[in-house]
Amino acid sequence: QPAPPEPPSPGMCVCPWQVCGAWVWILVAATSVSFPLLQGWVMYVSLTSCLLSLLLFLSHFFGFRRNSENWRVLDSLYHGATAILYMSAAVLQANATIRSEADPSSLPRYQLNTAASFFAFLTTFLYILHAFSIYYH
Repeated sequence: QPAPPEPPSPGMCVCPWQVCGAWVWILVAATSVSFPLLQGWVMYVSLTSCLLSLLLFLSHFFGFRRNSENWRVLDSLYHGATAILYMSAAVLQANATIRSEADPSSLPRYQLNTAASFFAFLTTFLYILHAFSIYYH
């Protein structure tokens, strides 16, 4: 009798923070990056985190987790560290949003920065939630 398939682990649900992280990068890039020092870090964190999450997902998908006993620890540490980086990026993006509010002629830039700030904080929350759910699962 064949063994029953193993249930999907929480690591398979990477789509929400990848999508939100991609939105952060797209929205910041659409603002023409008015504050390169602040928004450069935001773009770096969002793009790097999205790519690393994709690599982690692919390694999980292709079964590399079966060869490692510490997969849950690695997954939890990665998402916890990424949440910390995203928190710093979200705060810097919020600062860029506040700065762009001072220029009344750039309402579209302010609206894009506001949306990017929202998605940055949402992505931070999703990374934190996933890190704790893996740790306590």
